[in-house]
Amino acid sequence: MSGSRALPASLPAPPGTEHPGDVSNPRAFSGRLLAWYDANARDLPWRRDRDPYRIWLSEIMLQQTRVAAVLEHYVRFLAKFPTVQKLASARESSVLAAWSGLGYYRRARMLHAAARAVVRDQAGVFPSTSAGLRRLPGIGRYTAAAIASIAFEEAIAVVDGNVERVVSRLSGSPLSGERAWKTAEALLDPSRPGDFNQGMMELGATVCLPRQPRCLLCPVANFCRTRGELAVARPAARQKKRTISFGLSRRENKVLLVQRNAGESLMPGFWELPQVPPPKSQTPAFSLRHSITSTDYVVQVYPLQRAGQLPGSWVPVTRLGALPLTGLARKILRRAAILKEPSPPETAGSSPAPERACGGPPV
Repeated sequence: MSGSRALPASLPAPPGTEHPGDVSNPRAFSGRLLAWYDANARDLPWRRDRDPYRIWLSEIMLQQTRVAAVLEHYVRFLAKFPTVQKLASARESSVLAAWSGLGYYRRARMLHAAARAVVRDQAGVFPSTSAGLRRLPGIGRYTAAAIASIAFEEAIAVVDGNVERVVSRLSGSPLSGERAWKTAEALLDPSRPGDFNQGMMELGATVCLPRQPRCLLCPVANFCRTRGELAVARPAARQKKRTISFGLSRRENKVLLVQRNAGESLMPGFWELPQVPPPKSQTPAFSLRHSITSTDYVVQVYPLQRAGQLPGSWVPVTRLGALPLTGLARKILRRAAILKEPSPPETAGSSPAPERACGGPPV
C-alpha cells in the first residue's frame, strides 16, 4: 500500500550506515526499505484500500497460512460477507462453510465473534487503536498492531515470523519475543507506519527467505550483519505415519456423511465421511495422502454397497457447498468427482510465497 511520500530507489545511506549491522540511523534504513516497497510490493487484494474490515479479514486468514492459499478464499469470502454487518448477522455454520479449506477453524469462530462485538458494541465501527482492537475476540498483539498501523496509521511496529527473521539477521543473532518487538519499534518510520510494517513483512516473504535468502536483491543488505542464513538450532520434528479408512456411499444423488460431535476438541460440528475398518477382501476405490501437523496419513477410501447400519445422514450433493466440511472430506469428495467447486477467482499477485506456513487441522 503506497503512502503520500515516495523515496528514490537509489537513496544513498548517510555516512556511518554502510557498515554491516549498523542501523543506528533508522531513517536511512526506512528510506531504503520504503523506496523498495513502493516499487516492488505485490498487488494483493487487501492492499488496495485502508478498509479495516478487509485488512482484519486478511490478517486473520494469513495466520499460519500461505498467501497463495488465502488468495483462493479471500475474494470469495468477501463476496459472501462484504461488510462486518453481513458477517455478524450470518449463522456460524455459514461462516465455517465459507472458511472451509483454510484450516484452523477456531480463527473463523473468533472472526465471527469479533464481528458481532464490533456491530453490537461499536455500532459497526472498528476501534482505531491497537489497544482498542486487542479487546476484540481473536485479536492479539500482532494483529492489532497490523490493523492499527495499516488502516489507521498508528505508529506501532509489528512482529510476525517474517519480521522476526529480518531483525534477527540485521542484528546477527536470533531475536524473539520482546527483543524482536523493541528492535522493530526502533526501526519504525512513524510517518508511514503501515507501509513500513508491510515493507518489513514483504521483505521477509520475498527476499529475506528462511532458506537461501536473496541477499543480492535486498535493499537493506548494507545494514545486515548476517548476509545469509542465520544458524539457529532447531530440533527436527518427527512425522508419525498412519493409515485410516473411510467409506464412500451414494444413492439418489446423495452422499452419506456424519457430523462431528459438538463436544469435539477439533472441528466440532463439521461434516465428514464415516470412518470404517478396512474390509479384508476389498481393495480401496482410491487412496490419497493427507497431513495434519506431525502426522502423515495414507487415506484409503472404500465404496460402501450397504451403508444401512452406519450412522450418518444422506446429504444431497447440491448442499455440499453450503456445509462446513472437514478439509479431508472435501479432498475425498473432490477426488471422487462428487464435489465440484468453482475455480478460485483470478486475483493479481497470486504467485505462491512462503509468507506464512501451513499447519494444524486439515486444510
